[in-house]
Amino acid sequence: MRTRLGAALAAATTATAVLMVLSGPVAAQSAERASAPAARTASAAGTKDWLHTQGNRIVDERGNRVQLTGANWFGFNATERVFHGLWSANLDTVTRQMAERGINIVRVPISTQLLLEWKNGQAAVSSAVNTWANPELKDKTTLQVFDAFLGVAEKYGVKVMLDVHSAEADNSGHVHPVWWKGTITSEQFYSAWEWVTGRYKDNDTLVAMDVKNEPHGKQSESPRAKWDGSADQDNFKYACETAGKRILAVNPHVLVMCEGIEVYPKDGVNWTSTAATDYHGMWWGGNLRGARDHPVDLGAQQDQLVYSPHDYGPLVYQQPWFQGTWNRATLERDVWGPNWLYLHKEGTAPLFIGEWGGHLDNGPNQKWMTALRDLIVDNGLHHTFWCLNPNSGDTGGLLGYDWATWDEAKYALLKPALWQSGGKFVSLDHQVRLGGPASTTGISLTDLYGG
Repeated sequence: MRTRLGAALAAATTATAVLMVLSGPVAAQSAERASAPAARTASAAGTKDWLHTQGNRIVDERGNRVQLTGANWFGFNATERVFHGLWSANLDTVTRQMAERGINIVRVPISTQLLLEWKNGQAAVSSAVNTWANPELKDKTTLQVFDAFLGVAEKYGVKVMLDVHSAEADNSGHVHPVWWKGTITSEQFYSAWEWVTGRYKDNDTLVAMDVKNEPHGKQSESPRAKWDGSADQDNFKYACETAGKRILAVNPHVLVMCEGIEVYPKDGVNWTSTAATDYHGMWWGGNLRGARDHPVDLGAQQDQLVYSPHDYGPLVYQQPWFQGTWNRATLERDVWGPNWLYLHKEGTAPLFIGEWGGHLDNGPNQKWMTALRDLIVDNGLHHTFWCLNPNSGDTGGLLGYDWATWDEAKYALLKPALWQSGGKFVSLDHQVRLGGPASTTGISLTDLYGG
């Protein structure tokens, strides 16, 4: 969920305690015969909305450059197994508001455990859905709620990315450093990805798969994620390649997002060292130094690869680079440049900053947010802001605790980093304006580039 390092256990916030009271147990339901939803209808010209890469750009099927600029909405990864906020907010209303405000893609955290439940016909009805606020979701299983969200997203021209946030369905599951845990094996992790890719392979609303959220662990910890040329279970570069190739064998059109890790050995050092001084440290998921020495290889579908670091500010954790005098220039030189920005600058692959955000403090954290926002704008980077949810303890959200009122100051900081042209927000859909057919704030890709 959020990169915390030493502050990781802060996940047990007061807000989470409130959610446990509101959500209650998940009701059991008999096995569901779930067939994949029908594919969205292509235009008369046959244009689909699948994306691929050219150098450090992401482009549509015609080669037109696009920008993925959106937000995270968590909950499917947690014990509730559906979006948080559906206990009071309406799914259609929130999605429409995001679209009208320029969010053209939503990163949806989920767990391997939930994907396996869906795969095995064990989808249940979650008591975290208020059916007075969401009458259209009454008696729907968690899988059916996700399908309903894809339908609503399509209606408003919003694209979706799935992110395996944790092995288990757990509000703090992201604290576990690797992609296997307990009864969830690496093979189940891969097969869950294959299943969900197959279910939605004809639906170009779901355009990207983020292989695993924030693999991490320090050099002396076990288990921990490493990055090298081996086929070891804990080598995330190998896991990215394995999952990516298996995903793309099912649907060669989806983007595969590969995050970084936490530490990487300095020159001349290998992974056997347990000395902290032998490693470059970074945020969880933010260290992509290894991609220079050991780039991810997706074979014939290499043009579906996007590297996806995460980055946060001093209110999440007081990293060494926030000590003393610092600014955008020092962050770019000492932190962003060597850890991931080089991949964009050298034209290796596109960068998608899957998580960034935080509280507005009129101080250091806001200074960091503004600096990263400006870096994103100046370089045309792709990103999803963390997050929509107000119940993110160390960052807050774009929505207030009523799940209806927007934090206008935070949105104003984000807005310049949302893809716009001619004063309108741009959809990643060729037919549907961002915000829907009647939108006054958005346009479609056809509006922008022509038929």
